Amino acid sequence: MERDVRHTVKGVHERGFRALTAAWAVSLVGDGVRVVALPLFTAATTRSPLAVSAVAVALTLPWLLVALPAGALVDRWRPRTVVVVAHWLRAGVTGVLALAVHTGHATVVVLCATAFVLTSAETFADSASQVLLVELAGSDLEAANSRFVTVETVGMDLAGPLAAAALFWWAPAACFALDAISFVAAAVLVSRVPDVAPDRSRGDLRGQLAEGAGFLLRTSGLRSLVVAVAITAFAAAAVNAMLALYSIQVLGLAEPVVPVLVVCMAAGALLGARVSPRLASRWGAGRVMVGFLALLGAAFALFGLTPWLAVAVVACVLFGVASAGWNVLSATRRQRLTPGPMMGRVTSAYRVLAWGLSPLGAGLAGPLAAATSLGAVYVVAGSIVGLTAILLARPLARG
Repeated sequence: MERDVRHTVKGVHERGFRALTAAWAVSLVGDGVRVVALPLFTAATTRSPLAVSAVAVALTLPWLLVALPAGALVDRWRPRTVVVVAHWLRAGVTGVLALAVHTGHATVVVLCATAFVLTSAETFADSASQVLLVELAGSDLEAANSRFVTVETVGMDLAGPLAAAALFWWAPAACFALDAISFVAAAVLVSRVPDVAPDRSRGDLRGQLAEGAGFLLRTSGLRSLVVAVAITAFAAAAVNAMLALYSIQVLGLAEPVVPVLVVCMAAGALLGARVSPRLASRWGAGRVMVGFLALLGAAFALFGLTPWLAVAVVACVLFGVASAGWNVLSATRRQRLTPGPMMGRVTSAYRVLAWGLSPLGAGLAGPLAAATSLGAVYVVAGSIVGLTAILLARPLARG
């Protein structure tokens, strides 16, 4: 019989949370390889800002179209089972992508379709993982989120990109094969995590969707958070969409060297994840969140204004510090303000409202770069984030 998490000891040092962390670490290494390799492969084979932008849109669009029903369904299902099934599905799809790349059939259409399916599965896994994190961490939410961001940074932004750099030079298809293997290993690890009993509510799915979105919009502390994340996600999607092309065409980096910039972001993110709880305890979470938001905007603009490699490295480190610090504190605030039985659907509603503009940001980045310059994308994104920090400083600090 499956164990219910309510009968297990909670905390970040307990066996259940350690098993969940191990599964995250493995899958995130594979994600780090794919997230770097997919736009890099698109940029290297097409040299087209529009093609790169199209793949980026496909990668983010499920957060707008799929995330909301995914969260409501997660509240009805056992979250551990959801994560395991999502991992197996992503393993199969990524394996097919590796074969397509190896045989020369990875067209832009194939890349877009694969990106959409992988992120669609991720929306289910993400909501379910949030339920497991909150239940297993107990009262250690700051420590749990700090640890998650640290693991995410090491796996997705450090180990994954370094592996991508080596594998892409050898064979691009190997990047996606490694990603598929990582999902298989993660599925096995998640199967050892204590499960959580699902919500047995008999309410209809549409009512649950409305309930999650309504709670999010009625709670003042969450409203300002959603607006800030939505605008930041819009800008970040544009920045990420053009990173590989900017690195190759403006900074003059060789294709296998491009992931080094992602590694620099990871170094900064490790610092941001580590210091954010300490800064929040001293200065208040709201004030520190506003500071991280302003720093992120300044780093975006710096990256685009000065096309020198040394400046780009510094800017990437600042990207990491600001984004990781913001993620730790914003996630903790959202989790503390959300009732446990509603965690899945509120999280998914939050993702839809907060990340719904990501496809628009990624989609506009290509035409903007084609009409002006690649650097202009970063300057515009930085200006938007900086203005957001100014306008939302008071409600974020109050929240």
